[in-house]
Amino acid sequence: MQPWLWLLLAALRGILAFQQAPTLVQVLSHQIGSLPCQMKSFSSNARLYWLRLHQDPSNGSYYDVLAYWDSGKKTTIYNAGVTKEKLTLSQDMTKPTLNITNVTPADSGIYSCMTIGSPKLTFGKSILLNVVDVLPTTVQPTRKTTKKKMCRFPNPVTQKGPTCSLITLSLLVAGILVLLVSLGVSMRLYCLRRRARLHFMKQFHK
Repeated sequence: MQPWLWLLLAALRGILAFQQAPTLVQVLSHQIGSLPCQMKSFSSNARLYWLRLHQDPSNGSYYDVLAYWDSGKKTTIYNAGVTKEKLTLSQDMTKPTLNITNVTPADSGIYSCMTIGSPKLTFGKSILLNVVDVLPTTVQPTRKTTKKKMCRFPNPVTQKGPTCSLITLSLLVAGILVLLVSLGVSMRLYCLRRRARLHFMKQFHK
């Protein structure tokens, strides 16, 4: 690798904190991990680099170049220790993708793409590759079943004994009977008084 590129990667340490939150990509072990380069625009003449973030407790975090696509020569240049059997770069600059074959948990980490123009340096959004043995299942939210409200009619109250209307009718009949009895007694007394008066007057005129 060119010495100026090592200096450039060393300078990238200061801007790691300003990177956006990485996009999570989960892949099963021994499968192919496809990492898309999320960049707003690409230059047809610029070189496209693929980097991996390393966490070093002594030297801090830094990016290491895995490979880059030379659009002028239409070829992929691999860094030392990286083989084309492990990594392949897509040749379509409209949708550049890094493919990692037969992924293992050791391949888990943060990857990013980068283009070097003249003099513009552009980074794509970081990608967090997570290699797992089993993909997590999403828990389906439980749906609450709404019960339909049924209209309930009040149960008729069964009354024990006579109803109010029957009691009222009985009182009315009793009152009428009392009036009739009273009227009969009054007429009887009136007749007796009249007879007694007539008898007294006949005795007085004799």
